[in-house]
Amino acid sequence: MKDDVGQPPRVAGYDGEAVRVIGGRADAGLVVVCDHASNALPPGYGTLGLQEADLRRHIAYDIGAEAVTLALARGLGVPAVLSRTSRLLIDPNRGADDPTLIMRLSDGAVIPGNRTLFESERERRIALYWRPYHEAIARTIDACIGAGVPPVIVSIHSFTPVLKGVPRPWHAGILWDKDPRLPEVLLAALSREADLVVGDNEPYTGKLIGDCMWQHGTQRGLAHAIIEIRQDLIGDGPRQDAWGARLTRLVGGLMADGDLRARLHRIEYFGSHTDPTGRLTAGVGSQTRSIAT
Repeated sequence: MKDDVGQPPRVAGYDGEAVRVIGGRADAGLVVVCDHASNALPPGYGTLGLQEADLRRHIAYDIGAEAVTLALARGLGVPAVLSRTSRLLIDPNRGADDPTLIMRLSDGAVIPGNRTLFESERERRIALYWRPYHEAIARTIDACIGAGVPPVIVSIHSFTPVLKGVPRPWHAGILWDKDPRLPEVLLAALSREADLVVGDNEPYTGKLIGDCMWQHGTQRGLAHAIIEIRQDLIGDGPRQDAWGARLTRLVGGLMADGDLRARLHRIEYFGSHTDPTGRLTAGVGSQTRSIAT
């Protein structure tokens, strides 16, 4: 973070092999993340044995999510953290010990390059591609807290219009676990849009221990939510721009509400988290208690 005299504190942007950080104001109270921004695979991995067409499918990344993330972050002047490798290499939205961290089969497609995976290769991918992404998010959050404003975290994802032959009616969904502060106001804001059908923990649940929001939101007591957008609504540039503008308007309006900011920009724990000593704790609000593991 660079803080020149008379200038607001900022998170510096940079590009790494595993992660891209978009610079923005550290005191704006918002960090945007995108776990599945890219379908790229590092040199040496080829296509993981897949056809090129498979890498353009949703199994490799969240179609349209990167562009919407960039539009939101730049529209509000806030920092964003985006993955730079395909979820097929390793999924940054999973805990390091999650059995689905590296998928061998995804939506009917066998991933040959993951079929026989030695522990050494698994650890290599964690070290080179999973851990740097999460370290970048943690540093960005630390910079925002250091600027005096515990940030809200918004994670941008996208979902397929049809799953296993069943159409999904939602245009967007808000995924969340136990902390209702941001989800309830995002659900209300999106539901006021006359052209949208909005899902509450649809088409997936946000109650996944170990995922990105659990690590950086739940564990740190920061208000957070995942915004899922149906992929056919952000499948090209104009539609991505439109959704970026929509979210900039809606999220920007929430961030401008003084009373709401006072609620969102404080550290509160809802459910279980790990305190700095490594003990698992549970609680609501500022009061926490140790619980047996």
